[in-house]
Amino acid sequence: MPTKEEVRQALRNVLDPEIGKPIEDVGMLKGIEVEDGLVRVYVLLTIAGCPLKDRIDTDVRAAVGPILDAGQRVEVILGEMNEDQRKDLVTKLRGGTAPVEQRTFFTEGDTAVIAVASGKGGVGKSTVTVNLAAALAAEGHRVGIVDVDVWGFSVPRMMGVSGQPVGFNNMILPLEAHGVRIISMGFFVPEEQPVIWRGPMLHKAVQQFLGDVYWGELDFLLADLPPGTGDVSISMAGFLPGAQMLVVTTPQEAARKVAERAGKMAVQTHLKVMGVVENMSYFVCPHCGGRTNVFGEGGGQEAARTLGVPLLGQIPLIPEVRAGGDIGTPIVVSDPDSPAGAALLETARRLATESKTLVRKPLGLTVASRG
Repeated sequence: MPTKEEVRQALRNVLDPEIGKPIEDVGMLKGIEVEDGLVRVYVLLTIAGCPLKDRIDTDVRAAVGPILDAGQRVEVILGEMNEDQRKDLVTKLRGGTAPVEQRTFFTEGDTAVIAVASGKGGVGKSTVTVNLAAALAAEGHRVGIVDVDVWGFSVPRMMGVSGQPVGFNNMILPLEAHGVRIISMGFFVPEEQPVIWRGPMLHKAVQQFLGDVYWGELDFLLADLPPGTGDVSISMAGFLPGAQMLVVTTPQEAARKVAERAGKMAVQTHLKVMGVVENMSYFVCPHCGGRTNVFGEGGGQEAARTLGVPLLGQIPLIPEVRAGGDIGTPIVVSDPDSPAGAALLETARRLATESKTLVRKPLGLTVASRG
């Protein structure tokens, strides 16, 4: 029979599916018993009826199985944390400090926070956000999306994720899709229900999404802002003083003018625009491959020139991008070699390179357009 220590070492490979840390490190491994032909592992779930209990059971068995001989078996006993144990876990996840009302977030560490915004709706902000996030995750980065477009949330549908995040002791665990951690108002209200909130409630919701969600260690956090320069954008600028802004526009003159306005808002709130993405730059004919400038041309380049930042990408207009958003599979996942998929992947690489020189510096928000 293996020793308790050998079993413990094997269990180091078992991570809590939502927190992403070894079950021993978060207080879930209650005990190990080794008897004749039997290894019994006691695991404490964070909440009663944990939806991922079957996965935890399977992972424990898979980790211990290889160190057992023929005829030996493993038994998993699932229990539940008590209130004090949950409080200890929350304290650990918060870095050893008790919960406090934070005023700023992500001011330390190496997380690049990119606020994706636009001056007007309908230019593809959310489409760009989810594809850039999925592309960064596919490149091996640890990525999160905070969907603060409270009224027009669309990230859950576009990423193909549904359900309600697990919460305990004022701590919320984000859901995950395509390797990206996600929090959105869409997880808490039905998709067809309007959210009729004014400034103070919006401010509090944004604060909770940033401070009460356990994001873990991230390389990038993309914030999908509502269009315009209203309450949510102002709150985000205050909560994320080190964020960068990515502006999304279309080539159309009207869209460019409004996008520039959003970029200038960042300067007034002591944030810095890092670049511009031009969405729907041209239509690619699926038969001949020819290009048609449906919405004109030059808007993204002109916006970048006016704001004094680089044009990070020009994304073509193809039906598959829209279809991917409707079915919850970003085109960088379903067809990365397509014209739009390749353009978005290259934009994500440029975004990563550009942001590396800006992390930990007092910058502005990064704006991308709405989709």
